Amino acid sequence: MGLLSDIILDTGVDCLKMLPFLFTAFLLIEALEHYSENLAGRVFRKMGRKGPVVGALVGCVPQCGFSVMAANLYAGGVISLGTLMAVFLATSDEAVLIILSDPDRFKEVGALLLAKVLIGITAGYFTDMFLKDRTPVSRSCDRIAGNCGCHEESEGMLTAAWRHTVKIFLYLLVFTGVLNFCIQFLGIERLSAVFLGDTVLQPVIAAVIGFIPNCAASVILIQLYLNGAISFASVISGLCAGTGVGLIVLCRVNNHKKENAKIAGLLFIFAVTAGTVLESMEIFIGF
Repeated sequence: MGLLSDIILDTGVDCLKMLPFLFTAFLLIEALEHYSENLAGRVFRKMGRKGPVVGALVGCVPQCGFSVMAANLYAGGVISLGTLMAVFLATSDEAVLIILSDPDRFKEVGALLLAKVLIGITAGYFTDMFLKDRTPVSRSCDRIAGNCGCHEESEGMLTAAWRHTVKIFLYLLVFTGVLNFCIQFLGIERLSAVFLGDTVLQPVIAAVIGFIPNCAASVILIQLYLNGAISFASVISGLCAGTGVGLIVLCRVNNHKKENAKIAGLLFIFAVTAGTVLESMEIFIGF
């Protein structure tokens, strides 16, 4: 009981330390989303062949609003499939914010964002060049509407930021507690073995976790990575597969079900391929 109490206490203290930072970060993100979404939409409409580059850069902003906007714009025929793929692959949901809450891990944020942006750009151009649908699909810009469901209509930025902070804090509290318990009683080596160690199959498992359409998936992946249970390549694979609720919104606003299934499959393949290549090459073995 004493050990269990220590685990609970340590978990609570660690998560409480993150709370002020998370609230500040989410408040900034809410402001960014509120004031920049219309601007981003106009940029998307005018970017032409630069779509995958702009998409990847916008997608790496740590919130789900831009993946939702990209899904709506794609359904309305405004952006290409490659641009949509770049946004989806670059999206990391809350992972970046969680890493930033630990000052000792700041340097890893740059590596994570760089990897995600490069993967998004590469996959985006590859898709537009070789994998885009050869059959024109009839679309209507009237479908460009809706949001990610993260906000109430009358909700202000402070309320939205606080609600989002509490939600992520609870995710962190529960999963960090479970993870600390497993590390204490199983050891990090055995926990890592559950996820197939550093084999090339680990990115596949991470991508399956990331594919869960909920921000809890990014919390799980980043906590596993920060505790050494999965590799950098695997967390990249998992976060590339995660789009927040972008895929759900795409399925809601785009009536072409087979096309949506192909997009989901393509996203998963790109995520697993990126993670597997990084794992095989051991590019980021220092992390």
